[in-house]
This record gives sequence, structure tokens and C-alpha cells, in this order.
Amino acid sequence: MSSFSRSQIVRKPEARSQGGIVAAQHAEAAEIGAKVLEEGGDALDAAVAVSFAMGVLEPWMSGPAGGGAMMIWRAGEAEPHAVHYGMRSPAGLDPADYPLSGEGRASDLFPWKAVVDDRNIQGATAVAVPGLVDGIGIAHARFGRMPWRELVEPAVALARRGLHVDWYAALMIASATRILAKDPDAAALFLEDGQWPTIAGWTALAEKHLDMSRMADTLSVIAERGHREFYDGEVGEALARDVQAKGGSLSFGDLNAYRAAFQTPRSLAYRGGRLHVTPELTAGPTIADVFSRLAASLTPGAAPGPEAFAAYADACKAAYETRLSEMGDNESPHAPACTTHFSVVDRDGNMVALTQTLLSSFGARVVSPSTGLLLNNGIMWFDPEPGKPNSLAPNRRCLMNVCPVIGEGGGRRFAVGASGGRKIMPAVAQLSSFLLDFGMSLEEAFHHPRIDMSGGPAVIADETLGDETLAALRARHEVATTRRTVFPFAFACPAAVMRDGDGNTGATEIMSPWGDAVAEG
Repeated sequence: MSSFSRSQIVRKPEARSQGGIVAAQHAEAAEIGAKVLEEGGDALDAAVAVSFAMGVLEPWMSGPAGGGAMMIWRAGEAEPHAVHYGMRSPAGLDPADYPLSGEGRASDLFPWKAVVDDRNIQGATAVAVPGLVDGIGIAHARFGRMPWRELVEPAVALARRGLHVDWYAALMIASATRILAKDPDAAALFLEDGQWPTIAGWTALAEKHLDMSRMADTLSVIAERGHREFYDGEVGEALARDVQAKGGSLSFGDLNAYRAAFQTPRSLAYRGGRLHVTPELTAGPTIADVFSRLAASLTPGAAPGPEAFAAYADACKAAYETRLSEMGDNESPHAPACTTHFSVVDRDGNMVALTQTLLSSFGARVVSPSTGLLLNNGIMWFDPEPGKPNSLAPNRRCLMNVCPVIGEGGGRRFAVGASGGRKIMPAVAQLSSFLLDFGMSLEEAFHHPRIDMSGGPAVIADETLGDETLAALRARHEVATTRRTVFPFAFACPAAVMRDGDGNTGATEIMSPWGDAVAEG
């Protein structure tokens, strides 16, 4: 039994505007994106600025050395665009360098068989080829209005200022202190004398910032020279050299060869509307499976009740059974949120739903000293046991749980996604259903309690769903109840924007202490 208050009520109103809106996991990043919109940029321009800003403000969740995917809607076009910039295993990786220890399961997100010294989870040996900067770069090259340099510069300024260590940042760093201490460069960036950084007393107004000047220098070079600097220039050379010096296999050649890609989204008809998702190596195919099941099992009504949540649980369970058996994604359903998602809509109706990640919280827990960047641990996405659907191999694309979605129906269009590992897809599915099946506003949808059914033995249900709904779930599934809390998140952390006519709204997870939706002007 938790000791949290049962009487506390949390409300976070949606943002409303005739202009553009940015909904992000950090309010300051959302403000930066809204300023870009105010200055004449469109949704894609704002997304570039927010992406780089989030890598500074939430460096343990995402950053230039990570990967992800996005969905883009261009006003006046009939079909959206998908961009895939997932990570790859290095071409020189040797699976023999990741021997099974023969003792239990891995210590992080995935219940793989354990590898000696956790070489696939932490340290330079866990680093995969990053894709984020190229994905952002090719999207900007096609759709951006504002100069690249102007969009990266706000992140440079944030890094020059340094990471503000408030109570939430201190809590995140404290949760990883022991493992960060193993890498001298990570310890130098995030810790004080090997301990988590102190913050001012709770009545003090003094601010504390971590020194991120090296990252600022790197971002400044990328701003001036363009996105391929990260892959073909001095930044890429330095990054590869640092990883290899620490024992990893990432090479400058891997970076030279990396290319993000535009893809044709997977689109499906639903309730007279449509859902558009990323087509492969994400949770896009899995959420499409869920909605094909909901089309037959869910009856829309005034509000989602016991039958709706039973349908959500059944559909998610069946879809994940297919995913786990055919695609090899075996992430623990109890994994912590370790990703960033934000959504943008501009005054013309252009939209972006963008998810980016380092994979684990703090990625490989290794910092590149030359670039100041925290590195991903994308190698952990692969099963270290040979002969499986997702077994570790060189020069192979990683399977991700990201799930950015563009949905439309009832005269409205929305962009939604979330962070939270395997919890992402069920959250995005329920929020999309709330909007399409029950006509909710974003504010109503984001405040409504949810469940999580992402491959574990039990449905995790918000205890405020009510006795009748919980009974309906228990009649078909094992059920565990919990509260929505600030930390850790029992459910995913979503962000969404919506266009209804010529007006826009935006919302973020109500329990996120940093997240907010900000309107331009």
C-alpha cells in the first residue's frame, strides 16, 4: 500500500490558441518551439529547435547521440510523411564480444539472458550508431523555412547556461549515481565528488547549473556546419574516437554511412477517420494491430466504461503477443520512462509528432569527453542470444518502441506520442481512442485514467477507474492497481496537439512536473 495522498487532485489545463502550440516534456523547450512559431517558423522548424533543446534540458532521455522516429503532416497534402532515424549496430561489432554469463537475466530494460559485465547495456560497448541528427536534418532540408543555424542556437544557449538542477533533475541524477560514477567523464558532468549534485534548501532561491560547455561547443559547430557535421565532420571524428578509446566498436565509417530515411506511413481507416503510423521497426505496426481489433470489439459511446477498458486490455494483450513472437521485442513492461516525445502544430495546421531516445535512462552512462554528449546504449535493443528474431549482429537496424501517430476523424486532426518504453503504445492507443471513439477534448483525454497492458502478466490499472471497470478487467485478466505519480511513472508520459477547425489545442501528461503545452505569442 503506497503512502501517497488519496485526496490530492492534479489538474493541468490544455493550451488553446488560434496560433501554433508545442506540447513537450519540458516547458522551457516548449517555450523555445513556440517562439520559433511566433517568428514565422512552421511546425517542422519548431520541432528542430525543440529536439536539440530537449537534448540539453533532459540529457538522460534523449540527445544528438540517440535515435527515434517522427510523423509529419503538411497542411494541404492528402497523406503524411514518416521519418525513421533509428540506431544501427556498428559494422565492426562482433557478437562474440558479448558472451552470455550463464547467470540469470540482464539488469536493465530487457529480460535477455545476462551478458558478461553487462557489455550490451552500459559502457562504450553498448553504443550504437546514432540517427537523430540526420533524421532531424533531412526533415528540415525538405520542409524547414528558417535557417538551420537559428534553430540550433537556442540549444547552444541552454548548454552555455548549463543544466538547471532543480529537485526533479537531482532526483533523476540520484537514481543513476552509482552507474554514472563508473565513467570518469559522466561523473565529471553529472556528479559532485562521486555523489549526486546538491541543490539549494527548499526555501532558497539560489540556482545550481551543471557545466555543459563542451556540449555547447559541439552544438555550435553543428549549428554552423549543418547536420552532416555530426556524421562526416570533426564532430563525428571526435565522437567515434572517444567511443573506440573506451572500448566500443562505433567507427567514423559507421557515421559516414548512416542515413535516416523518409518512409511511406502505414495508414488505416477507423470509425470514418484514419490513423497514420510509422511502418516498421517501431510500435507503429503494433498499434495498427490494436485498432484493427478495436474496430470489431469496441462500441463507441458517451464515455469509456468497463466494456471499453476490457476491449483495450484484450486488444493490447493480443497485439503484444504477436509483436513478442514475431519481432523479438522483449522489453520489461516495468521499464522506466527513458525517452522524449513532443508534438507541434502551427497556425496553418502543419503537424509533427516526434519521439527521440537514448534507450535507457542516461543511455550507456558514458559521456564522450570531446563532444560532451551522453551516449546511447542501443546495442541493448538486440537479443544477445543467437537464433532469435532480434539477435545481435553487425550493421543491423534496431527495433524500437516509439509510436508517434497522426490521427484524424470527426473534423479534427491530432498528433500524439509518448515516452515510457513498452508503455508507450497502450497509452497512445487509449488516448487516440478517447479522441476518435468518445469525442473527448485533449484536456478530458489526458485527465482520464488509463491502463497499461504491454506484455506482462497483469493489467496495470489506475485505481481511480472505478469498481465496475476494475471488476470487468479482473474478470478477464490479472490486475494490479496503482496511482499516477510524479516519479516513477506507472504509465507512459504522453504529449499531443490537436486541430479542430482553425483552432489548436495542446496537452501533456498531467503528472509530469516539467511537461507543458505552450502557445505562440
